[in-house]
Amino acid sequence: MNANVSLRVYNTKTRQKEEFQPLIPDTVTMYVCGPTVYNYVHIGNARPVVVFDTLFRVLNNLYSKVTYARNITDIDDKIMQGAAQAGQSIAEFTEIYTQAYQEDMAALNNLVPTIVPKATDHLPNMVELIEQLIAKGHAYAAEGHVLFAVQTMEDYGKLSNRSLEDMLDGARVEVAPYKKYAGDFVLWKPSSDDEPGWDSPWGRGRPGWHLECSAMVKAHLGETIDIHGGGRDLVFPHHENEVAQSQCAHGGKEYVRYWMHNGFVNIEGEKMSKSLGNFRTVRDLLGSHKGEAIRFALLTAQYRSEIDFSADLLHQSKATLDSFYGTLRDCADIETVDIDISESAGYQALLDDLNTPVAISELHALAKMLNKGCDNAAAVKSEFLQLAGFMGLLQQSPEAWFKESVGDDGLSNEEIEALIAERKQAKIDKNYARGDEIRELLKSNGIVLEDSKQGTQWRRS
Repeated sequence: MNANVSLRVYNTKTRQKEEFQPLIPDTVTMYVCGPTVYNYVHIGNARPVVVFDTLFRVLNNLYSKVTYARNITDIDDKIMQGAAQAGQSIAEFTEIYTQAYQEDMAALNNLVPTIVPKATDHLPNMVELIEQLIAKGHAYAAEGHVLFAVQTMEDYGKLSNRSLEDMLDGARVEVAPYKKYAGDFVLWKPSSDDEPGWDSPWGRGRPGWHLECSAMVKAHLGETIDIHGGGRDLVFPHHENEVAQSQCAHGGKEYVRYWMHNGFVNIEGEKMSKSLGNFRTVRDLLGSHKGEAIRFALLTAQYRSEIDFSADLLHQSKATLDSFYGTLRDCADIETVDIDISESAGYQALLDDLNTPVAISELHALAKMLNKGCDNAAAVKSEFLQLAGFMGLLQQSPEAWFKESVGDDGLSNEEIEALIAERKQAKIDKNYARGDEIRELLKSNGIVLEDSKQGTQWRRS
């Protein structure tokens, strides 16, 4: 790999951009924190999926082997509460929302990760990790709990750049008599008779949230991995505690080489929260917007920046994709060719810490060239499609895009085709009034007709 095609990423750990170099040449390991499956996921949960799916696509172009794990957290107090209210086992309850999550993420054009580990499948790994921490003096059992002793780790807080005092001041720390130090966090906690639990050397109970990811990373990717991703809100305490558990269990060995975190999603200029009533689930959004338009909207800001998610942004994203698909429809007769994408300005932008706004601006430039009928149209179209592909965009045919219905879009494709055929016959019969009537009927149902020498094409507006 030459210097022009090296990937640079912002490493939260060092707080600077660095050239990415995997631990094992031509082999990449990446873990991203997935959802806690007790409800439908919101648009903030979707952003890291889209961000790291884009990174996964770029990495696959650069390296021979990329192993991408994105977990499912199916042990959690909120899950237990939801399952109890629904009168279901936690397995039944979590399966509903796991399936919904996978469907919603697929609708946003996300690839399936290499591995999708579930916390409930890794209880033995978690118990083993706790035993290692106790044996090395980093954890202790107390009143059915097992806690990590944060004061035993010299550089605890390094990832989030906080001192122990800062953490106690700024975090919701549970004050409990069984803790040796207020900042110690739970690795294992007891379950009552009416709560789900698993047998362990410390009694029947369940693991702490932080422990789950450390155990799954070790089980599938090893003691040291290349990239760990997630939302910025996970830096502390979740990722900080993952570092503590994993490094202390494995003799201080580096846990993650490059930490990557995406920024928050705001709704119409305000922080998203249930209390403000601006909580947007992906499932609700998919009822009125195309998945690819939602994905495009999430890519319009560089991933480390906050993004203001709004109805206007979704409308603009849909309009841009309409334009791009329109360009592809107009140049459908141009064959693609093999090209070297490495020197492309858009691809270079993606290699610069996933600068998707610049890459999108390059898509606009390429579309403009195609619309003007450039001499090297085959190469330009090929670059256009490849660059879009790295961002998970333009993944269907123009015909499928323009005819895809969303939610209750009124007329079915078959009804639309029948009305267009009737309109054609009306024009042949010189019944122009009926032809105009049909056009207006279609227009009122959001169907735009485009007449040309080749016939009538239609699209949903």
